Amino acid sequence: QVQLVESGGGLVQPGGSLRLSCAASGITFSRYAMGWYRQAPGNQRELVAAISSVSSTNYADSVKGRFTISRDNAKMTVYLQMNSLKPADTAVYYCNAKWPGLFDYWGQGAQVTVSS
Repeated sequence: QVQLVESGGGLVQPGGSLRLSCAASGITFSRYAMGWYRQAPGNQRELVAAISSVSSTNYADSVKGRFTISRDNAKMTVYLQMNSLKPADTAVYYCNAKWPGLFDYWGQGAQVTVSS
């Protein structure tokens, strides 16, 4: 049974930081590309950041220089460090595990709210 469990969301003031974690189970974690997506009310789900099985990364232009994705294969966990948060970053953040062309799994989502 595959599980992706996000944690670390919450309420933060503009300019603040949060770190999201996604703990995986039931998959050969090191072989999967991992990603963070987000969806704000009324918007489509969008890619925020992704990290391949060999740890190459890519980011949405809107978060470059502020967010960092990383992975710990021994802990089967992917992280998203979010700095200099803006109200526009408010969304539900979803963890994704992808084996291109074969498997695609999602977590349940973690709410991130940036507000004063």
